[in-house]
Amino acid sequence: MTNQTFSMGTSFNTSGTAAAPETDAKAAQLIKDSNTASFMSDVIEASKSVPVLVDFWAPWCGPCKQLGPLLEKIVTEAGGKIRLVKVDIDKNQQLAQQMRIQSIPAVFAFADGQPVDGFMGALPESELRTFIDKIVSSHGGQAEQVEQLLDAAETAMETDAVEQAMAMFAQVLQLEPENGRAIAGMAKAHIALDDLDSARELLSVIPPALANDAHISGAIAALTVAETPVDDGEISRLSEAVASDETDYQSRLELSVALNAAGQEEAALDNLMWLIEKDRSWNDEAARKQLLVFFEAWGPTHELTLSGRRRLSSILFA
Repeated sequence: MTNQTFSMGTSFNTSGTAAAPETDAKAAQLIKDSNTASFMSDVIEASKSVPVLVDFWAPWCGPCKQLGPLLEKIVTEAGGKIRLVKVDIDKNQQLAQQMRIQSIPAVFAFADGQPVDGFMGALPESELRTFIDKIVSSHGGQAEQVEQLLDAAETAMETDAVEQAMAMFAQVLQLEPENGRAIAGMAKAHIALDDLDSARELLSVIPPALANDAHISGAIAALTVAETPVDDGEISRLSEAVASDETDYQSRLELSVALNAAGQEEAALDNLMWLIEKDRSWNDEAARKQLLVFFEAWGPTHELTLSGRRRLSSILFA
């Protein structure tokens, strides 16, 4: 059967294929390679929160080379509403037999842990979009709900409605316990409430797949900043040192850290910008690196992050 969708009347036999959860950081990405051992976590479990397409292919298959890039393009454009898992049948013959793959390319759509639709052959882009749109509209409800909750929670954080934000982050974590954006948001909410112990505890048990997650990195940076002790006497001493000798770069760097810890973020930003403009290479670019830590801690949509990135670009590329 070529270039046609087919019914999924057969059930997937998971016997002997269960595997430990994917520990590679690529598990958090929209598009990944999988195999017989990790199929359970990559597809069956993952599809319980968001629809997953499985592309069965082989290096020698010409139509596969046409279909694969189109699938990746459309899935990427979907922005997280659906994921793509690629399986090389030459390396995973047992899995191909279980799925009764007779010709390739063959694409299966999974939702709620079960195969729900599929097709064989290299479909044109317009038909691919129609197929994927149908899967998303029929089975992507939870993914859309999660996205809406996260957007609303982050908006609540920006307006200091921290407890409201925490309730929404908690809803997401009930649906997706390993959602990096929700974990990071919950940690930042604890930080905003000055509950550093809870934030520290939450960030100490991050799943391995989220080790390189940008949201988690931002939450860890925010916790680091929050843990920096505020010392008004130290701020005064460092301010005097900088005023008496503007070339005392180390004191200015330490002053920026102290100011940020005291809630004087704009002054901290200005001091680092001054350092970068005067000598961007000083101490192995220590000022720029500290500024990036601030950006992570403040978050990508914070007013100072946005203005700071513009100022940094104008300095670096002047």
